[in-house]
Parts: sequence; C-alpha cells; structure tokens
Amino acid sequence: VQLQASGGGLVQPGGSLTLSCAASGSISSINYMGWYRQAPGKQRELVATITNDGRTRYADSVEGRFTISRDNAKNIVYLQMNSLQPEATAVYYCNAVNYYGMMYWGRGTLVTVSS
Repeated sequence: VQLQASGGGLVQPGGSLTLSCAASGSISSINYMGWYRQAPGKQRELVATITNDGRTRYADSVEGRFTISRDNAKNIVYLQMNSLQPEATAVYYCNAVNYYGMMYWGRGTLVTVSS
C-alpha cells in the first residue's frame, strides 16, 4: 500500500484546510485509514480514523471541528479541518492498517496555523 498525502500549507487562526490522502497498491487489504500528526517536540498522535464502512473516530482535541471522510471509488481519504488554532500546527501523516494489523504511512504534509 502506498499513501500520498497533500493539502498542507499555511492558514490563519480560525481558518480551514482540507488534507487528502490517495491510496494505491493493495487497496482491498486495507481495513481502515486515518490521520496522525506530530507537532514540534511532541510525539505523533492520532487525529482521526475511518473504517471501510464509514465508522469514524476522533481525538478529543479535534472532535466537532475536524471531519474525516473517504471516497472509496477514488481511494482517497480526506481530513476537513475547521476553526484551526496554532496548536494544530504539525506534520500530518496519512495512515492505513490492513486486516493483518500492518500499518502503512505516507509522507507527512505540513500544516502551519499562524497569523
């Protein structure tokens, strides 16, 4: 499984940004996908996940402001981020887990929230 993340950039506080993650390769083996982030000097943390049947899970810190979704026809997972604050500044990583528990990671995309 190969993952290609895109959509990062600079956004002002209170703004919105949408990240995309395109999956290729052994798509049928994927159980669920998600987004993680790693802020400077901090450990990587879960942001959101979505299963093949659309069940979602969010970190408490983003619940209600971020939305994860997927386009199964295009094999793309999105992360819509609203009301962004400086603490959301991080490198965001796309993640996929197959039915055997193997994890795949894409290259990160940097999100900077600053005025």
